[in-house]
Amino acid sequence: MMAREKALNLQGLESVYDSLAEAIDEVGETATPLFLVKLVLLLADTLGDEQDFKDLLARARTDLPQTG
Repeated sequence: MMAREKALNLQGLESVYDSLAEAIDEVGETATPLFLVKLVLLLADTLGDEQDFKDLLARARTDLPQTG
């Protein structure tokens, strides 16, 4: 997995969470899925490594509620 040069502390993570929640509220329920896809693609481009992105994608899938 990737070596991280910088990481957010708890306060930074809370700030990012709050900013994301505000942006989701602003774009509205209908536009939220497209907004999140655009955001993830921008973040993947910033990350700049396909395998690191895939590793993070796998981590994000863990511990989600079952659907269906």
